[in-house]
Amino acid sequence: MDMKVVIAGAGEVGTHLAKMLSKEDHEIVLMDDDSDKLERVANQIDMLTVTGAANSIIDLKEAGISKADLFIAVTPYESRNILACILAKDLGAKKTLARINNAEYLKKIHKPRFNQLGVDELIYPETLAANEIVASVKQPSARVMHEFSGGKLILVGIKIRNNAEIVNKNLFEIAHTTSGFRAVAITRGEETIIPKGDDFILPEDIVYFVTTRGVLNYLYEKTGKKIFGVKNIMFLGGSRIAQKTAEKLSDQFNIKIIEQNKERCQQIADKFSNILVINSDGRNLDLLKEEGIEKMDAFVALTGNSETNILTCQLAKKMGVKRTVAEIENIDFIGLAEEVGIGSIINKKLIAASFIYRFSMNSEISSLKCLTATDAEAVEVIVHEGSKATFKLIKELGFPDEAHIGGIVRDDVGFIATGETQIKAGDKVLVFALPSAIKKIDKFFKK
Repeated sequence: MDMKVVIAGAGEVGTHLAKMLSKEDHEIVLMDDDSDKLERVANQIDMLTVTGAANSIIDLKEAGISKADLFIAVTPYESRNILACILAKDLGAKKTLARINNAEYLKKIHKPRFNQLGVDELIYPETLAANEIVASVKQPSARVMHEFSGGKLILVGIKIRNNAEIVNKNLFEIAHTTSGFRAVAITRGEETIIPKGDDFILPEDIVYFVTTRGVLNYLYEKTGKKIFGVKNIMFLGGSRIAQKTAEKLSDQFNIKIIEQNKERCQQIADKFSNILVINSDGRNLDLLKEEGIEKMDAFVALTGNSETNILTCQLAKKMGVKRTVAEIENIDFIGLAEEVGIGSIINKKLIAASFIYRFSMNSEISSLKCLTATDAEAVEVIVHEGSKATFKLIKELGFPDEAHIGGIVRDDVGFIATGETQIKAGDKVLVFALPSAIKKIDKFFKK
């Protein structure tokens, strides 16, 4: 067994996390005060369950908290999660993490205060989701856009059409005729491939590239993507994620939010003076047309209903909106959304679970990005003196087939890695891996 992990809260984040961790050799204990929920999860995942409250000392002891390497509190209640972490730390848990819903706590100035109490890490899923939406809107030519090391390396997911210069070519050919980017994962239908040099890029593939900021426009050119600006954005639904996103975008873009609940409309209007809020049912397609959906550059559907979000994004596409983003919390619908060509997909629990997952690894992980709608993970690892990855050139390391080293940040400069690259202590290395390889890559980088 690698680690003992106690998860309090068998909701969607806790359950998905338990599934991710159960694929490895961790000992997992899942706690919840709802025994029916635990029974449903226990039928799918092999692990121990404890019926009890996260903030009960007796129940925490029953879960074996004194031997826990990692305690994760992801119940729906912020105060319960924080108290549970304080108690867990006091009872002997090595590292604790609490899910919160107050963005104020995330400020750096408060970190020492929470650490003193016994809460090592805080996670606010809505903020993580908002960051993803912001990235999607600002880079409308890509399906996925994620910055590593403050933008020194960039991960871009692009849907390949027949007009792309690199379509129907293999990676060897592409490497000979282009430079500055590298294909590190391909989603083809239901399958995710970590490609080799003789793998071809085919029409309708979603290809994940590693690149740097200066090369982005060149990459878009080679993949047949037109660069266009975004100015006008329509949000369907005024949820907390919508509000967090609007907060980050409202000073640069014209934003219109359509929300069904009158009270919430009033709250949003009071909070944001520069956002137009419309109290109406956004499922009414005539209303969306009346509100000028065809004049929008981006449409972001964040209602609590996955079907509504998919359908309205489809309508927006038909009306000529270039950029659509849909929140799809029902994991079963993600494949469908990919098939019908929804632009970017946001799933709060996948984002939160991959953020937490990195704390279960032995290597020092500075960032981990779960690629929605694929099986692949993008992991940014900090390399320490004496780690196995520094012994030989990349091509001689015997790195697992289901993983790829895409790029390296060294002395604050990002560059694409090749087989001839030698990894050094102090590097930040960006690795792409299928779940089956995550544990294997840990061996190369562990401290």
